[in-house]
Amino acid sequence: MKKSVVSKEYQNLQKDILALQENWKKSINPESIIPNLDKGAMSAGVPAAALTSINFEISLFLQWIEEINTLLTKMNPELETKLAGISALVNEETAIRWIDEAFSFNSVYFASFAEENGLEEWIPQFLAETALRPYLQVTAEKVQHEITHAVPGAGCPVCGEPARLAVLRDEGQKVMTCPRCLAHWQAKRIECAHCGNYDHNTIQYITIEGDSTSQIQVCEKCTGYIKVIDTRQYLSMPSSAMLDLNTIHLDFVAQEQGYQVVGQVKQSN
Repeated sequence: MKKSVVSKEYQNLQKDILALQENWKKSINPESIIPNLDKGAMSAGVPAAALTSINFEISLFLQWIEEINTLLTKMNPELETKLAGISALVNEETAIRWIDEAFSFNSVYFASFAEENGLEEWIPQFLAETALRPYLQVTAEKVQHEITHAVPGAGCPVCGEPARLAVLRDEGQKVMTCPRCLAHWQAKRIECAHCGNYDHNTIQYITIEGDSTSQIQVCEKCTGYIKVIDTRQYLSMPSSAMLDLNTIHLDFVAQEQGYQVVGQVKQSN
């Protein structure tokens, strides 16, 4: 098994963040999340979370932002000055906007917010996304029994995160898993998650020397890729988020060879 290229310090930070999120989920009133599983919309690729009524408790969201800041500063004291002004910037109105924009992956908004307020670009979206995930994960838990497959190209059927991670289980079944909301769904062994291509001639695998548990499945039709991890060789199963983080070397390899997290079908003349 290849050693992760991610530093031990960052792995520990992510483990602490995941522990925070698990604790935060206990504060969410299950009745505040009401799914509406519109089969027609979902078959068209609309994420289940977008169809769900979620009553966000803004005071909790703001509290979680503070807790993330405290954790980041504890792990890296140099961040204290960079995070010092966040509390004054994020009021109830801003929190509501952050939730909406994080939900829709609006990195342009967050980059603009950071520039306008003299913050490093990564900070606002990282904070908003981290505090949003417990709600997405509770939503996924509520609808998981209805999630059997995904529409190619639509990403995670619960939260819309681009599909990029699959695990092999039991007798070699391929199960797609979402590091963001932790939903999972069955997938065909030879099928592109991005364009639905199932031609074995144009679905290839890249293997990594010294890493017997990992492959990169690539599609020559749309240049999309996913990581495929044989977790049957793991002594203990890490969370999808940690598995995604610790296999980031596979993303580097795929992208260096011209493949993309979100595939795009090549246009023929």
